Amino acid sequence: MAQPPERTVPDLSGYLTHAGHVLETQLSAALAEIGLTLRMQCVLRHALEAERTQIQIAELSYMDKTTMVVTVDALEKAGYAERRPSATDRRARIIAVTDSGARIAAEGQRIVDRLHAEALAALAGPLREPFIEAVTTLVEGPLATAVTAQPVRRSRQRTR
Repeated sequence: MAQPPERTVPDLSGYLTHAGHVLETQLSAALAEIGLTLRMQCVLRHALEAERTQIQIAELSYMDKTTMVVTVDALEKAGYAERRPSATDRRARIIAVTDSGARIAAEGQRIVDRLHAEALAALAGPLREPFIEAVTTLVEGPLATAVTAQPVRRSRQRTR
């Protein structure tokens, strides 16, 4: 039986994917206790930072349009956000967070911060800052922008 190719560097994508997946499941479970999903928390946070359209928030949150619409619909149903006309562009609609949405977003942020702190606490004190600096350097540098894959085009079929 053939052997897998030998790794010459650590499996960075595997480590980051695993860590991200586990952290997302922990965050999702903790936020569910207050009636939020991770996506809802993300949308509320981005909407509170600045006046943003649904498309802008979807891009910041790495969500496709359908997922974004479903998430905003859930936020509206819960009374946490509403779609409103933009103050600067009457053609655009923004996601506005209600007072109850701002309160639940603050509670959600405390949960997110707590779980992030717990994960970082696994690193001995002297390792924490260098780790955060290293991850930040990667995310702001070589891993800042995803490659957009071009759709594969099929060759033309002959018509008979």
